[in-house]
Formats: sequence, structure tokens, C-alpha cells
Amino acid sequence: ILKIDGLWEFTRLTKLQLDNNIIEKIEGMDMLVNLVWLDLSFNNIEVIEGLDCLTKLTDLTLYNNRISRMENMDTLVDLQVFSIGNNDLKELENITYLRRFKKLKTLNLSNNPFCEFDNYKQYVAAFLPHLEFLDYRLLDDQTKAAAYERHMIQVEEMLDNEKKAQARQDEADRRASELELHKKAFVEYLDGPQLFESMYSEDAEGQKLEEMPGVDEIIVQIFQYGLGEHQKRDAEVAMFWECVEEAKSENKELGMKAVDEFMAEKKKMFADLSQVTDPKLLETRIQEYNTRVTELWDKLMGYELQLVDQLEEVIQNFDRNMQDMVSTFVEALQGFLAQCRDTENVHHEKMMEIAQVTLDKVIKNELDEEISEELRMLFVDKDTINNAVSSSHDVHLLKIDNKEDDIVTRINNWLKHMIETIHEEQEIKRNRQRVTEINHLIDHLREEIDNLDVAHPY
Repeated sequence: ILKIDGLWEFTRLTKLQLDNNIIEKIEGMDMLVNLVWLDLSFNNIEVIEGLDCLTKLTDLTLYNNRISRMENMDTLVDLQVFSIGNNDLKELENITYLRRFKKLKTLNLSNNPFCEFDNYKQYVAAFLPHLEFLDYRLLDDQTKAAAYERHMIQVEEMLDNEKKAQARQDEADRRASELELHKKAFVEYLDGPQLFESMYSEDAEGQKLEEMPGVDEIIVQIFQYGLGEHQKRDAEVAMFWECVEEAKSENKELGMKAVDEFMAEKKKMFADLSQVTDPKLLETRIQEYNTRVTELWDKLMGYELQLVDQLEEVIQNFDRNMQDMVSTFVEALQGFLAQCRDTENVHHEKMMEIAQVTLDKVIKNELDEEISEELRMLFVDKDTINNAVSSSHDVHLLKIDNKEDDIVTRINNWLKHMIETIHEEQEIKRNRQRVTEINHLIDHLREEIDNLDVAHPY
């Protein structure tokens, strides 16, 4: 085998053995998400790659290839056994890459170039203290202790660096998780001065003027209100899915009961048929069986139609409730942002007043305060300073308008997409699948009577 291909259908595969081939690249295994054991030894692989989706892998063998670097294995968090002997690993630093695999117990590195180093075994034992077996031999506590003592300074320094890196990663994960929550609530970046600062980031004139007070408190109100409304929407969505699953579960029980009752009756009918020798009586019994099959189909389809009606009503109620919640959120948001505009208007008026007073002082050469040359250039005449203040005001209002449009558009699109997905998944796809399952069952039951080994009248 030269290329790994054609495996995308084997999603339930747990063991794959492709050793002793001429494979050059690890690829084509993204769908093998349940794989726990993989053997790619004795091939021509040069780079470790293509393993990102194999998150359940516990045993990996890459023995006797052409690999020169340990990399691209970060997602294999459950790795317990790893064999990469007889490759081209030259640098001992490759070993420290394996520290991320906390469950790794058995490791084979034999016959790599770095195995020739005098301190190879001690280096591995020191930096991978959780290992139990190295190159087919047990690593005892005495060996580990001696190895740690020899490399103690390096190990402790690495531990300290790892702790710091982990702390940074935890903080980054926390911020990412928090941001994701804020995005779901449609209030991201409203828990700080970002909106206020964005008003001035593109406002060249405003940067030369003073800041606008009062808006930050309103923005915090929007943020806190948005998070509260997100929790309410989440609770409503959870309740909806609970109702859907309850309706499906009850319907499934009815269907299973009908099928079980039919199967018990079928068993008795088939036993009776095997004893019938009269052709007319046999024909009558077969017709009775087919009638029962038709009745079962009617019953199962009736249950399905009943479930469709139930789900349609649940979805309609859910849609109405979510529309109300989104409308309430949008109205409140628009109210908060209207306050922002009012505050901006008040600020604009104050800026106009200050600008006029300052212009008079500049003209009369009575300005005591030191101002930058850029600001002084705005006070050449009344039109220039008024235009600068008005331009700043327009930029601020545009930022507020854009934020409102962004939030309203996104929450409406979110609701629309969710309802459309629910209709597609629960009403169309689920119904088609269920009807197909029922028809397959009925076809199978009819085929059974056709294939039954009796003295058939036909």
C-alpha cells in the first residue's frame, strides 16, 4: 500500500494495522474518530501528521520509518503506548515533547541516533517520570530517582515554565470561554470601554477634543442586561428540547409496544402455519398475516402523524416565546442605546459651547491654557471648529448606530437560523427517516411470509 485511502466509511473502527507497506504519508484517517490502536510500523513515513482527529488513540506504533521530529500529536491526550524506535530522531529535545502525554506508560525509542548518547536513558527517565517501560524494559524507582538527581535543575526549570505556560493557557481559555458567552448574549466587548474607545479611534477631530462622560455606565447596563436575557433564552431552549425528547420518547414507547405485540402474534401465527397442510386454509392464514402487517403499518404511521402534530405545536409555541424574548431584548437594547445617543447629544452641545468660548479667547489672545498645535489649527475660524465638533459628533452617532444594527441583525439571524434548523431536523429529516424505518420494517415482515418454508398455495 502506497497511500492511505478509502477509509472514510469506517467511523466505528477501533483497530487499524497497516504495517509493512510503503506508505509515505499519514493521511485519510480524519473519519476514524473511534480508533484506539494504530500500527504504521515498517513504512516510509517522514513526518508525523494527520492524527488530529484520532483523539481516542491509546496505542500508536510508528516503528521503523524515517521520522526525524516528534510533532503534531497534541490531540492524542489518551496515548498510553507509543513506539517510534528505529527512526531518525537525533535530538534529545524531542523527548520533552512527550511530557504532554500524562497517560503515557510504555515508550519505545530504541535504535534512534540519540540512543547512542551516554545519558539517553537517564534523560528520558528524568523528563518523563510517569513512564513505566522504556525500550521494552521496566523503569524502576531507583533509576528514576538517579535520573532526576542528575537533571534536577533542568527538570525544575522546565516544570516552572510549564506551570507558567499552563497558567497563561488557562487564562486564555477563560477569556475565550467568557467571550463566547458574551457573543451568545450579543453583548461582546460591552463589559469595558471598547465601544467608547472605538468612537474616538476613527475620530481624528474628537481625539483633539475632550472625552464624553456618562456613556460607560449605560454600556455596562446593556452588558449586564444582555447576559441576563441570554440565560433566559438558554433556559427556554433547554425546556423546548426537553419537551421534544419527552414527546419522542413517549411516541417511541407506543411504537415499540405495537411492534412487540405484533412480533408475539407473528411467532404464534408462523408456528400455526408450519402445521397447516390445507392450501385454502394456508392462503387464508397468510391473508390474515398480511392484514395484521397492514394494521401494524397503519398504527405506526398514526403514531408518527401524532408525533408530527405534537412537535409542530411545540415548535410553534417555542417560536412565539423566542420571538417575544428577542423583541423584548431588542426593545430594551434600543432604549439603552437611545440613552447613549442622548448623552452624546448633550456632550455635543457642551462641546459646541466650549468651542465657542475657546474660539473667542483664541481670537482675543486671552487663552491661558497650553494647547497642542493641532488643536490650535481648529480655531482659525468659527466654521472650522464647528465642523470639527460636528464631525466628531457624527462619528460617535454612527458607532452607536452600527452597534445597534449589528446586535439586532445578529440576534434576529440567530433566531431565524435556529427555528429553520429545528424545522429541518425535527419535522422534515426526522419524519422522513421514521417513515423510511417503518416502511423497511413492513417490507421485511412481508418478505418473511413470502420466504417462509411452508406448503405455499401459489
